[in-house]
Amino acid sequence: MTKASCTIVLPCYNPQDKWAENIVKRYKEITDTLDFFPALIIVNDGSAISIAEEDIDTIRQNVPDFRWIAYSENKGKGYALRKGVELAVTDIVIYTDIDFPYTTDSLLNIYNELNSKNCELAVGVKDDAYYDRVPATRKFISRSLQRMVKFFFNIPVADTQCGLKGFVKKIQQHFLNTTIDRYLFDLEFIRIAHKKGTVVKPVPIRLNDNIVFRRMNYRILIPECMNFLMLLFKSGK
Repeated sequence: MTKASCTIVLPCYNPQDKWAENIVKRYKEITDTLDFFPALIIVNDGSAISIAEEDIDTIRQNVPDFRWIAYSENKGKGYALRKGVELAVTDIVIYTDIDFPYTTDSLLNIYNELNSKNCELAVGVKDDAYYDRVPATRKFISRSLQRMVKFFFNIPVADTQCGLKGFVKKIQQHFLNTTIDRYLFDLEFIRIAHKKGTVVKPVPIRLNDNIVFRRMNYRILIPECMNFLMLLFKSGK
């Protein structure tokens, strides 16, 4: 089977130590399996800590097709990903988090579903083992949102917030048409794509063993509740 070209887009905000080395390591794992070099776009979403030029150079020296985008004000993950996705020119676009929290096999499964034309939007969905490893409050918020999505929205996937998704070039504009800058941009994207007739498929994913979750900023919950209501009204319910 012919392998479709691919871009990986990563939003970057206050990355952890040795983040560049981790990206190079995971990129090599991906390329060793795919047997080609995906493009890589990283968007620095106004990080409050200094990012060393040596880190960027480390990536640039190991990734043949690499673009670094940066701006000074933190805008949110959704905003950052739109800035990266709009530059992608490949057949497939995959986005995940800067620390590559999910296994390489999980990302490759997303790619393979799209490359095999089994779907146009591949949505990573978390298993029960994932929730065994997250803080109780974060688990409660995630599970509650899934129940609300399932009840209020007629879309194929209730677990909309997993940080690993991929889509084909055909629906790239659907992603760029999202307007939410932070937590619920994924829900908005899936809702837009589904309403446009996109073939959406959930794909099971797994966390890496060494992942440590950052403390969630609960101040985003109030504005995200407003975004949820905005999407609900847009859905016609």
